[in-house]
Amino acid sequence: MSEALKVLLVDDHPLFREGLRAILGREPGYVVVGEAGTAGEALRLADELVPDVVLLDIALPDAGGIEVIGQLRALAAPPQVLVVSMHARLDIVAESMRAGAMGYVVKDSAAGSLIAGLAALARGERYLDGAIAPQLLDRLDAYAARRVRPADPAYETLTRREQQVLRLLAEGRGVAEIAAGLYISRKTVENHRSNIFGKLGLSNLAELVHYAARMGLVDLDGEEG
Repeated sequence: MSEALKVLLVDDHPLFREGLRAILGREPGYVVVGEAGTAGEALRLADELVPDVVLLDIALPDAGGIEVIGQLRALAAPPQVLVVSMHARLDIVAESMRAGAMGYVVKDSAAGSLIAGLAALARGERYLDGAIAPQLLDRLDAYAARRVRPADPAYETLTRREQQVLRLLAEGRGVAEIAAGLYISRKTVENHRSNIFGKLGLSNLAELVHYAARMGLVDLDGEEG
C-alpha cells in the first residue's frame, strides 16, 4: 500500500482493543487513529477522524451493532466496516453484510484473518473469514433451497427485516429476545412489529401466527421451516 490505511477500533473490551492495536502495529501499511468502546463514541470519532476502515464489534453496550453499521455508512465520509465478532451465526453475518459491512472476521480466528480482511477492503473487495466461509455457503445453499416465496402481495410489501421479525414473532420469540438476537434495539423491534400489523392488516399476535402458518413461514406442528 502506498498510503497507510487509517483504522478506528470499536470494541467495549479495552484488552481486546489493545490486542488489535498490537497486531496492526506489527504490520506495515496500517495506522490506528482512534479507539471507541461504545456506539456513540464510535460514530463521533468516525465523523471526526475520518478513518478508512472501522473494525467493529457488533455487541456494543449502548446500541445494536447492526444499526451502527448503517449509521457509519451514512456519514459524510463513510468508512468501510470490517466486523470482528465472537459470533459466526448465518443470520448475524448476513445481516451485517446487508447493513453495509464489507467484511466479517471471527474473534477466535488467527491474526492473519484480520490482516487478510483489511487487505481485501483496501482493494475494494468483500471478505469473509475462512473459518466461517465453507459452513456459511452450505447453510446459504440450504436456506435458498427451502426459502418460501409467498404469493400474498401484502407480504412482498414487508422489508427483509420485517419479514425476519414476522417469522421470529410467529415462532414465539419475545421482543427482548428478538432485539438481542438481531443486535437491534427493543424499540426498533416494536416499530417493525407495528409495521407488520399495519401492512398485513393484522390485529394481534394470534392473527400473526395464523398468517405465518398459512403462508408456510413456520411449521406449528414441527421444526422451524
